[in-house]
Amino acid sequence: MSTIAGKGCARIIPDGEKKTLYDIERSIIKTYRKDIWRNFIKAIKDYNMIEEGDKIAVGVSGGKDSILMAKLFQELQKHGQVNFEVVFLAMDPGYHPDIKKLLIENCEHLNIPIHIYESGIFEVVDRMAKEYPCYLCARMRRGSLYAKAKEFGCNKLALGHHYNDVIETTMLNLLYSGNFKTMLPKFKSKNFENIELIRPLYYIEEDSIRRFINNSGIWPLNCACMVAAEKIGNKRYEIKDLIKELKKNFSGVEKSIFSAAENVSIDGILGWQKGQTKYSYLDFYDEE
Repeated sequence: MSTIAGKGCARIIPDGEKKTLYDIERSIIKTYRKDIWRNFIKAIKDYNMIEEGDKIAVGVSGGKDSILMAKLFQELQKHGQVNFEVVFLAMDPGYHPDIKKLLIENCEHLNIPIHIYESGIFEVVDRMAKEYPCYLCARMRRGSLYAKAKEFGCNKLALGHHYNDVIETTMLNLLYSGNFKTMLPKFKSKNFENIELIRPLYYIEEDSIRRFINNSGIWPLNCACMVAAEKIGNKRYEIKDLIKELKKNFSGVEKSIFSAAENVSIDGILGWQKGQTKYSYLDFYDEE
């Protein structure tokens, strides 16, 4: 697999020919049953992400993660035991026309019935955060998807963050923000009433997603941001490189970082925060 990177048109180029819809859907259940399908189901069950009667807005950016997530939801509707509805939302933040065309063609080939709408976010971000656009762009994209999900009467919004995103976010917070905070598998929106965000790819490794996309022959969008295409120094990529170096001497480093957020010992930390209230271990020092 190779990559073409141009302003607003970065994309992953698969090695093989584009597979048929039947072969792609079958591969999810057969070829990638262990690495993708089982981990998808496990995350949903472990964190109770999908319940009877849910109406879920699935965010489809056109990247490899969201494409896979959309197909997983379709397979779950076919083979699952819980009745729920899905709406596939594709936001156009200001894509180059060729990128938008690629998004639409991919979804048509994969039989993903997207509702595409324009938001103009790239233009706003370029004006307000020209030097460091990614954080603001991500927040605005999420807010836009929340609002559109509410319009469609959805009670949940699904985003395609995967296992490695969780690990990298933990390390970003630790090394650059000076706090221990991870990416949660689900949480209730504070700004949009009665809607939850869920991350069904929580246990799926990025390498597995790449293999699936490569095998499918699909050309996914790879960010495609016209604002950030020429920016240098993305901290997330620095963290990716750091973890790659750590893995050379410690093969289990990713699992350890992921598990750390599940095994926090309150007796062994200096302080913590619950809501807006901060606590110090000294607050409880004299308690038996």
